[in-house]
Amino acid sequence: MKLSMKTVAKGLNLPVSTIERWIRQGRIPIQRSGSDAVFSHSALEKWAATHNLPFSLNGGQADELPSEALDSLVSAMQRGKVCHRIAGEDAAVVLRSAVDCIDFLSADSREELFEKLVEREQLASTGIGNGIAIPHPRDPLSQPPEMPVITTCFLEKPVNFNAIDDQPVSIFFVLISPTVKHHLHLLSRLSYCIRDRGFVAFLNRHPDAVDLYSRVAEFEKQLDDL
Repeated sequence: MKLSMKTVAKGLNLPVSTIERWIRQGRIPIQRSGSDAVFSHSALEKWAATHNLPFSLNGGQADELPSEALDSLVSAMQRGKVCHRIAGEDAAVVLRSAVDCIDFLSADSREELFEKLVEREQLASTGIGNGIAIPHPRDPLSQPPEMPVITTCFLEKPVNFNAIDDQPVSIFFVLISPTVKHHLHLLSRLSYCIRDRGFVAFLNRHPDAVDLYSRVAEFEKQLDDL
């Protein structure tokens, strides 16, 4: 059974704004994200029990929603490719080096992307801890790609990103989406992977693209089976 965000908020006795924030932070399991977020009833029950949160639909009929296939994490990563040995001494320099690797964007779009990434970091760091960051523009580019793209970057050496755990960043994922809906969907899926310590250890070995996509595909299958 699939549930809407409104139903989930009611079942958890929380405001919708809290559920939206948890989606952005990757703290709650979700099947599809965006303005019409969809949750698995069984997965949410297990998650609530694990986190000692009361969850009840009060006997009401859940609003079942039609499924809609958004892009997979693997597909977005394959479009964005994997870049190794990104050089730089600070966040701005490594972001510039990473943007220069995104050769499927025009020169103007790359410059716009760089400016938006720096602006986003000045607002609040995208360093989420464990040496990982997810740089992304606050708003879609003026000429965004038709489909979302994630470029995986392995840095030549760790740099200070003002991450939430004060640890330097050595891996980041540049996320570019045509819409906020796509962005939240992929951010939720990527966060699900990164919460796994084994996956973080795997990333720290700076795997090649084939191994990375294979490992991410395994996580996506776990997520879809919830």
